[in-house]
Amino acid sequence: MKPTLFCCLLVCSLGLANLRGQETNKPEEKKPMDTNQKEVAVLKTSDGEMVVEFWPEVAPRTVANFEKLAREGFYNGTAFHRIMRGFMIQGGDPLTKDASNEARFGTGGPGYSVPAEFNDRPHLRGVLSMARSQDPNSAGSQFFICLGTVSQLDHKYTAFGKVIKGLDVLDKIGATPVSRSASGEISKPQTRVALESVKIVPADSVK
Repeated sequence: MKPTLFCCLLVCSLGLANLRGQETNKPEEKKPMDTNQKEVAVLKTSDGEMVVEFWPEVAPRTVANFEKLAREGFYNGTAFHRIMRGFMIQGGDPLTKDASNEARFGTGGPGYSVPAEFNDRPHLRGVLSMARSQDPNSAGSQFFICLGTVSQLDHKYTAFGKVIKGLDVLDKIGATPVSRSASGEISKPQTRVALESVKIVPADSVK
């Protein structure tokens, strides 16, 4: 009886050890991805970086379009072609990638337009908004960032985000010396202000 009992105890001990080993080696369950994770855009310019948060709650289509173009690398290598001191800086035109297109700067786009999403967010310093022609629904890829309060644009242009980091960079770009453009407007940068890249990243990855 004693040897039998000893064998049974030994087998049970080994069995428990094997179970413990299996529990230890059990792969960790992967947590489901948070599809609602907040994202921001990091705009790397020749004057430094700016971080922009989005407002999908008031301009969902506009935000989705900007993020789509950014992920495709559409904005990489473009430039801020229009700078009006105290008013705004404008970029997002793919034609600005090639200096030989200078006569047409401000007329380029992605080949489609996005419906207007005018909202109640005021155009204050650092606010990101969509540029357009006289047609309210003509916005495509070009955008501008306000250098100050420009309330005359409220409810007439689609505001869809704001600069949360790098306002000093915004001000530096806004102070770029400008000359008269072909249209006669004092807004043509005398030196190129490049938008080297736009990356969409998780908000918690930006310190």
